[in-house]
Amino acid sequence: MSERTSRPRVVMIDDDPLVRAGLRMLLGGPDGVEVVAEGEDGDQAVGLVGRHRPDVLVIDVRMARVDGVSATRQVLAAYPDTQVLVLTTFDADDLVLEALRAGARGFVLKDTPPAQLVAAVHEVATGDHALSPSVAALLVREVSGRPGGAGDDRASRATAALARLTEREQEVASAVAQGGSNAEISRELFLSVPTVKAHVSSILAKLGVANRVQIALLVHDAER
Repeated sequence: MSERTSRPRVVMIDDDPLVRAGLRMLLGGPDGVEVVAEGEDGDQAVGLVGRHRPDVLVIDVRMARVDGVSATRQVLAAYPDTQVLVLTTFDADDLVLEALRAGARGFVLKDTPPAQLVAAVHEVATGDHALSPSVAALLVREVSGRPGGAGDDRASRATAALARLTEREQEVASAVAQGGSNAEISRELFLSVPTVKAHVSSILAKLGVANRVQIALLVHDAER
């Protein structure tokens, strides 16, 4: 494994200097990451990523001038190989979904335990998705509770969609719905991480969805 992969290079953007200081301390441990640059608003994202070419952009979803969603779109339009991890709080659900649709690889709460935060950055750096389980569950409740069709119809459509999956893919989809990372799913189902990645890719293609949150929503709807 290369040094670049084992210790990801990170650009961090948050409008709260105390949050940035805390994150820098949490992320910079011996098993952590290398924070190569910091910014205080999303309008700095493209410039910082262009100068430092990090493995991961860690960015707050809510900022005064340019929010994390807009910054994610701008960065990925200019530097599509950059992986984006969004920082969020419980009141940011809509923006988190928008960020995932814009191409962010994951989202974590700002009060995530240090080891899990570092693990999330490493997951994203390798091209995986990292979803905080508590936020994933909140998003499922929020989105599935919105109007937009009868619950029975939604459940029927979700059940039909999941029926396209193999039995093993359904097990993986269920684990994804619980917020499991690829590494966690591999341990739970006794599969290698590459095999889990292959199953997730197949699930996304068969279901015609863009990210793991949308897999979770379908699983939730099917279980209604």
